[in-house]
Amino acid sequence: MKNHTIKTFILLGLTEDPQFQIPIFVFLFLTYMLSITGNLTIISLTLLDSHLKTPMYFFLQNFVLLEISFTSACIPRYLYNIASGDRSITYNLCVIQVLFTDVFGVTEFFLLAAMSYDRYVAICKPLHYVTIMSNRVCRILVICYWMAGLFIIFPPLTLFLNLKFYDSNVIDYFFCDASPILKISCSDTRLIEQLVIVCAVLTFILTLVCVVLSNIYIIKTILRFPSAQQRKRAFSTCSSHMIVFSITYGSCIFVYINPSAKESVAINKGVTMLMTSIAPMLNPFIYTLRNKQVRQVFSDSFKRIGLVSNH
Repeated sequence: MKNHTIKTFILLGLTEDPQFQIPIFVFLFLTYMLSITGNLTIISLTLLDSHLKTPMYFFLQNFVLLEISFTSACIPRYLYNIASGDRSITYNLCVIQVLFTDVFGVTEFFLLAAMSYDRYVAICKPLHYVTIMSNRVCRILVICYWMAGLFIIFPPLTLFLNLKFYDSNVIDYFFCDASPILKISCSDTRLIEQLVIVCAVLTFILTLVCVVLSNIYIIKTILRFPSAQQRKRAFSTCSSHMIVFSITYGSCIFVYINPSAKESVAINKGVTMLMTSIAPMLNPFIYTLRNKQVRQVFSDSFKRIGLVSNH
């Protein structure tokens, strides 16, 4: 890594106004703790309960693990910056943060595509579900979406490591992200910017096509169900996935459709905070509250804990 003169960066955070620092810290700390607790609870339930040993919950385990990893790559460091008053971050740590947030972020899109395919098979081909979504196929899909995430991030990252910084070390963001870092680099960033856009669009379009097509076929199949009760149950099963897809893709669209250069920084910070802190906190509740099977397992687990403590 060719670091010329600049050894550390300064992260400006969400705002430089001192009176907002404590409310932001409290808000992010609470959402982070709720996110970690909620996601770890889902992992525990899906690992311990035999009723949740299906491909759907296997993908859900991987999804919440990615959520924990993604939010942990961004939020704890920012909380430390606010608490200590030290907004600096070393060049090497900054590059590591960019690597992890990008890999986790891209991988999550491919995982959502795999989850939508799983729901498509479950609703549209129920008789062949066990054969199509075998343990071997699920493991291959997991390996494939991790490889896809790494493969897409690798080309721009190799160029990113060669960036030079002479003039400014101030990053107008609350964590190290590629876009605000490119703005302060003295290198010619046109190639890497084009590569980042190509990789982002490729990831977005590929996964979105898979998600949209799967959901179209799912909705068409559900509408053909003879009874209203069957349709209601099927929509209930898929609704949590559709809400999570909407939040993730909606946030991404907002980040890339910038009204103007000046406004985009503030908007991007707000939307990125939604993606890094609020969405990972909400997703466990979305899956738990809207999924009857998970609610039942959760309730049974609490009853067992109650019986053990009484004895």
